[in-house]
Amino acid sequence: MQTTNNLLMIRPVNFTFNAETAVNNAFQVAGKTDDAQVKAEQEFDGFVEKLRHFGIQVTVINDTPVPYTPDSIFPNNWISFHEDGTVILYPMFAVNRRSERKQHVMQEIFDKFFHSSIIDMSGAEANDHFLEGTGSLVLDRDKRIAYACLSPRTDQALVDEFCRKMDYKGITFFASDKTGNAIYHTNVMMCVADRYVVVCLDSIPDAKQSQSVVDAILSTGKKVIPISLEQMNRFAGNMLQVNNNVGDKFLVMSTQAYESLDEKQRSELESFNPIIHSDLTTIETNGGGSARCMMAEVFLPEKSTH
Repeated sequence: MQTTNNLLMIRPVNFTFNAETAVNNAFQVAGKTDDAQVKAEQEFDGFVEKLRHFGIQVTVINDTPVPYTPDSIFPNNWISFHEDGTVILYPMFAVNRRSERKQHVMQEIFDKFFHSSIIDMSGAEANDHFLEGTGSLVLDRDKRIAYACLSPRTDQALVDEFCRKMDYKGITFFASDKTGNAIYHTNVMMCVADRYVVVCLDSIPDAKQSQSVVDAILSTGKKVIPISLEQMNRFAGNMLQVNNNVGDKFLVMSTQAYESLDEKQRSELESFNPIIHSDLTTIETNGGGSARCMMAEVFLPEKSTH
């Protein structure tokens, strides 16, 4: 199943510009931290309210002040949940992000959902090898394809290890922004949905690699919806398709991403599913991540509430 009705989101307590991640995240902007925590809380709460309004289930867990985790609002980088009950923990590039793997977060999810096994890949941090969850890996869960743009945060050997353990085929490539900097996470340049894929092909400089991505998408019968480098820079690649409690599908993104799309792109996307967008300006500017990064999809079987 490509989409889920269950999302994990972490409400921030210490949100601010993170200098440790800024070294290879060109989307972050220094000097925009005035009232960042207060504004991020407001954006977070407004976003969750919108998702719930459309019948999407969100498990909101409050972050803790200690240990200090300024990027905790992006849980999809350190944990992923899979339909067979597998939970994976990932190795993180920034030292202060490794503390986001908090026991109380996992416990609250395990109270609500069944899990069968935990695969802990975080030991690779000791060798400076990183794979940041569904930031590094954009998964076609139905077709078992893992797309990954290689970067300081996305290691080829760890992509291969994930694919072996989870029975996926890896499609790896290099991608860069308009200034030539490596794109730090795959999920800022592509989004795989049930019947289409939004992707910034202009960010893949190698023609053969670009073609291999297109071929993989077309082999799954999905439509390619291209976005430009400028649109990617406004987080138009950082989208996630979800479904609600009656199975209706939605494409979720930030308002900045939505406003960057042209009419043709919007109507094409809306022919597949309605769009939900929310203003995440403070989070995007300071954190360098957007709507998709804030949502960790929970595919684990739900425990009965009776």
